[in-house]
Amino acid sequence: MFKPKAVFFDLDGTLVNSVPDLADCIDQMLWQLGRQPVGETQVMAWVGNGLQRLIERALAHTGTREADAEELKQARYLFDACYAQHYARRSHLYPGVLPALDYLYHELQLPLACITNKADAFTQPLLAALDLSPYFKLTLSGDSLAEKKPHPLPLEQAAAAFNLSPAQTLMIGDSRSDVLAARAAGCMGVICTRYGYNHGRPIADEHPDALLDSLEALRHWIS
Repeated sequence: MFKPKAVFFDLDGTLVNSVPDLADCIDQMLWQLGRQPVGETQVMAWVGNGLQRLIERALAHTGTREADAEELKQARYLFDACYAQHYARRSHLYPGVLPALDYLYHELQLPLACITNKADAFTQPLLAALDLSPYFKLTLSGDSLAEKKPHPLPLEQAAAAFNLSPAQTLMIGDSRSDVLAARAAGCMGVICTRYGYNHGRPIADEHPDALLDSLEALRHWIS
C-alpha cells in the first residue's frame, strides 16, 4: 500500500486510448504524402515518445530512404492539421479512470499532475474534451520543459511544484518511459496499466511495482 503526497499520471495509454485518432491522422498524413497507410496496430507500437518521433517512425516504416528535413517538416504540418481537428473524435477514457480520479482527488484529496510526452497544443484540449482538466492541478507536456520522459526532469519539476520531494510521489503510467522516469527521479513507486502501449512489448518486462487491469484498482494500492 502506497501513501503518496501526490500522484502523477501519464496520459496516452494510461488515462486515454488515443490511438484511434492518432492512427487516423498518421494514415491521412501518409496518404497525402503518397504513402501506404499503416493502421492502428502499427501506430500503437510507435506511441510514447512524442508526436515528432511518431511521425519519424511512420515515415521510416513507409519510405525507401530516411526522410530529410523538408519531408519531416511537411509531414508534421499535415499531421498537425489533421490532429488539431480530430484529437478527440474517437479517443476515449479507459474503464475505471473516472472512479480512480474521483477516489484520489475527492476522497483522499491528493494533488494530481498529468505528465505526458504529448505536445501541449494537443494535451490541454484533449484533457478538456474528456472532462479531465478539473482533476489536475498541474500538467506538463512533452514540450513544457527541456527534457521529457524517460528523463526524470518532468517528475522532479512536478514534485517541486507541489513542494514535495519525488520520494513522496507516485507515478502511474503504461510504458518503459514512465518506469524509467520514476526510477530516475526517485519516486516512491510506479504502477502501470496492462492495457497500455509500451511500444508493443509487455509492460511486465519493465518491472513496475504493480500492474493493473483497471485504474479503479488503485484504491487497493493507495491510501
